[in-house]
Amino acid sequence: MASPGATGRSQPAPLSGEDPRLAQKRAAASAAAELLADGLRVGLGTGSTVAPLLPAIAARGLQGLRCVATSPATERTAVALGLRVEPLEDVGELDIAIDGADQVDPACWLIKGGGGAHTREKIVAAAASVFVVIVSADKPVPELRAPVPLELVPFGVQSTLRTLAPAELRAVPPSPDGGLIADYLGPVGDPAELAATLSATPGVVEHGLFGPEMVSLVLIGGEDGVQRRTGGRGAL
Repeated sequence: MASPGATGRSQPAPLSGEDPRLAQKRAAASAAAELLADGLRVGLGTGSTVAPLLPAIAARGLQGLRCVATSPATERTAVALGLRVEPLEDVGELDIAIDGADQVDPACWLIKGGGGAHTREKIVAAAASVFVVIVSADKPVPELRAPVPLELVPFGVQSTLRTLAPAELRAVPPSPDGGLIADYLGPVGDPAELAATLSATPGVVEHGLFGPEMVSLVLIGGEDGVQRRTGGRGAL
């Protein structure tokens, strides 16, 4: 991978009339793209923060990248930009995965899954030696709060929701793998305790709490550039 110093504190100049959050996402995405090098195996996340990442990667013109996408939408966009996308089963262990987050707390606990792809996102993050999170300045929070996205098995889903109460299904299509998307709406409290409770609940395929031990680096786009926050895996 490229030198971590490549992320720096600079950011692309905002476009005229551009939403500041979009400019921040573009800055964080560009910084993450600079971490890549020829021949890496790269996991690509899903969502609005990843949208500017894909063209930023393509613009670098790197050779021999092998990418794994966490959603059909990401795969379609990546392929259209000329990136090589393969199944995770064919690529195996990844060198780096890059994804967004809905919330980031001071310890680098994440809430992910606003787009409903958190199960695949967690699998890809776990398969990567390095997991980089890119966010705009509104995503860091003092403490995590609901909603926490869930993917649920369709069978007995009302029973599962009663066990998880307060929780509710989203009026969205199933996940890429057929699971129903829902949200836990109660207090988060200790994220580790809630993550353990959700994981132990029958019918829950996966939840959107990602522990700091999964996170290598958080890149936060802001008005003054891109800030770096080291996760539980340690610095790059």
